[in-house]
Amino acid sequence: MKIAIIGTGNLGKSIAKGLVTNQLVTTLYLTKRNTADLKEFEEHKNVIITQDNAEAIQNTTILLLAVQPAQIEQILKTAIPSITKNHVVISTITGFSIASIENIIGQHQSVIRAMPNTAIAVGKSMTCLCSNTHGEQHINIAETIFNKLGHSLKIPESQMQAATVICASGIAFWMRLIRATTQAAIQLGFDAKEAQQLAMYTSEGAASLLIQNKQHPEQEIDRVTTPKGCTIEGLNEMEHKGLSSSLIQGMVASYNKINTIKKEQL
Repeated sequence: MKIAIIGTGNLGKSIAKGLVTNQLVTTLYLTKRNTADLKEFEEHKNVIITQDNAEAIQNTTILLLAVQPAQIEQILKTAIPSITKNHVVISTITGFSIASIENIIGQHQSVIRAMPNTAIAVGKSMTCLCSNTHGEQHINIAETIFNKLGHSLKIPESQMQAATVICASGIAFWMRLIRATTQAAIQLGFDAKEAQQLAMYTSEGAASLLIQNKQHPEQEIDRVTTPKGCTIEGLNEMEHKGLSSSLIQGMVASYNKINTIKKEQL
């Protein structure tokens, strides 16, 4: 694959590392105003670092947009002369719709939206994908890229805002749960470093059980709980205090907020 990452900031660099590590590219262009930030990629012979977006676009077929939302319109307008019908445009810009991209570069173009989260930096992103009609035949390209950086899921664009809350904001929600578990472990006698290890690796194990066993969470819970045992006592106390309802209400509140922000931008 010949890929250009337009705007290689933190997200762009994480994607670039995944592409290089997994040998997914024959040519990789990385663009940024300050190319000094990309020195770590200079040792790779198939990676070209440049400030020139047009050069990157003209020499590749897959354009991965990773710029700031405020920059995207100007960059797309400047890029129009270099974009051909053979290009596949993959946008990681939060809140910038496929229709908005089509309004600038044309409806004939293959456009895919990708919504990764910050775990992409360690190859564990949950990335949601959607596309326009022309992009459907190329969405397997985006799946190949993001499945090497975690896991991907195709969804309708109408669900992208909800996915942003569940997957992108969700990282923060899970971090808070892990922090709370860490605090409990400290109260129960572990030092801070040990407590965080207990919380981190237990949460990783819980997720891994669901992924590998393909079970519903309650099935795995049933394996841990025993009649009159300490696990069910703790679970019931958490539910009495509103654990599940608080999580659900928090996510719904976050979703309502993102919709409010969207309306304010229109």
